[in-house]
Amino acid sequence: MVDKNESGNEQGLKKKRNVLESTQEVIHDALDKLGYPQEVYELLKEPMRLMTVRIPVRMDDGSIKIFTGYRAQHNDAVGPTKGGVRFHPDVTETEVKALSVWMSLKAGIVDLPYGGGKGGIICDPREMSFRELERLSRGYVRAISQIVGPTKDIPAPDVFTNSQIMAWMMDEYSRIREFDSPGFITGKPLVLGGSHGRESATAKGVTICIREAAKKKGIDIQGARVVVQGFGNAGSFLSKFMHDAGAKVVGISDAYGALYDPEGLDIDYLLDRRDSFGTVTKLFKDTITNKELLELDCDILVPAAIENQITEDNANNIKASIVVEAANGPTTIEGTKILTDRGILLVPDVLASSGGVTVSYFEWVQNNQGYYWTEEEVEEKLEKVMVNAFDTVYRTADSRKIDMRLSAYMVGVRKMAEASRFRGWI
Repeated sequence: MVDKNESGNEQGLKKKRNVLESTQEVIHDALDKLGYPQEVYELLKEPMRLMTVRIPVRMDDGSIKIFTGYRAQHNDAVGPTKGGVRFHPDVTETEVKALSVWMSLKAGIVDLPYGGGKGGIICDPREMSFRELERLSRGYVRAISQIVGPTKDIPAPDVFTNSQIMAWMMDEYSRIREFDSPGFITGKPLVLGGSHGRESATAKGVTICIREAAKKKGIDIQGARVVVQGFGNAGSFLSKFMHDAGAKVVGISDAYGALYDPEGLDIDYLLDRRDSFGTVTKLFKDTITNKELLELDCDILVPAAIENQITEDNANNIKASIVVEAANGPTTIEGTKILTDRGILLVPDVLASSGGVTVSYFEWVQNNQGYYWTEEEVEEKLEKVMVNAFDTVYRTADSRKIDMRLSAYMVGVRKMAEASRFRGWI
C-alpha cells in the first residue's frame, strides 16, 4: 500500500513540476523578447519565499491529525503579494509555487499593485466536518501569521475554500493582532467587509474576454455555440452568463462525464440539479466523455476544469474558433502552438481568469478606505479593467506577431521586472 501511494505521489509531483517548468519557459521567452538580462529571469522564475507549515488539528473523534500547508510569495517588488488558499488532497509544493507565479502575472496584466502569492493545505475537505474545517483554517492562519497581513500578503478563496473559511481566517488573524483586520483577506461574506460581485468575478472576467475575442473573430454571441469544460464555480457562473447573453451552451462537463445537446442545454435546470461540488452528469444516462466534449463542433471552447487538457495529442482536433482558458494551465505549450498555427484565437488563463484577483483588489481597497461600492459600481470597474487588459495583450500579440500567451506573459512580467530594477534588486 505504501509503495502504491508513493508511486502515485511521484506521478503527481511530475505532473505539477511540468506545469511550473512550462510556466518558467514562457517567462524566459517573455523576458528575452523584452530585452531583460538572465538575472531578471533567475529572480522571477521561482517564489522569493516559500513557507511550509505543520498544522495539528483535533478531530471530532478526539484524535489529533497533522496537516501540511504551504504559503508561497512570488515577488513583492510591486506591492504586497496576493493569492488564494486551496484545500485539496493533491496540493504540492511545486503546484503552489507555479500558482504564485501565475498570480504575479495576472496582477501585472490587469495592472494591480500586487505580486503573486498562493497557499494550500493537503487535505480532503469533503471528508471533514464543519468544525474540523474551522480548526484547520484557524490553525493555518496561526502557522503563517508572521508573513501575511494587509500590507504583506493577502489570502483569498481557491479550490474547496469559500467565504466561510475566509471569515474564520480573518477572525483568527484579528485575534492574533488584537484589532479588526478585514483587509487581511478577501472573498469574505458581505457582512464582514466582502465585496459585491466577488463570487462570480472570475466567470464575469472570462465572459468579458469571450465577448472581446468574439468581436475580433466577427462572431455574434447571440446564437454562438459554446462548450464549457467544468461546472464548478467558474464554469457554472460562466455557463449561466453565456446562456443569458443569448449563446447556445451546447456542452458542459464535470468530473464524471459530459452532456451535449446541439440545440443548447437547459442551463437553469442543470444549475438547479447540481450538487454542492458542481456535479450533475451522474443524473443522466446519455453522457459523453470529456475527451469528446473538447472536440465538439462549436464556436467557443472554454476549458474551466483542470490543467493539461489541450495537448499536442488533441489540439489538431479542436473545432472551436476561439479557446478561452478559465482554468489554470489547461493548454500545454505544444497545444498552444498548434492552436495558434491553425488560426484559433487562444485567450490564456493569466488574462481570462484575472477577474477574480481584480475584484479581490476592489475588496481590499474598500476595506482600506472603509467605504463600500454597489454591485453596479464593481461591475463597471471590472469591465473597464478587463477590456483594457484584453486590448493591451491583443495589441502586443498582433504587433509582435506572437501568440496571446507569450504576449500576456510579456505584459504581466514587465511591471515586476521594472519594479525590481528600480528597487536595486537587479
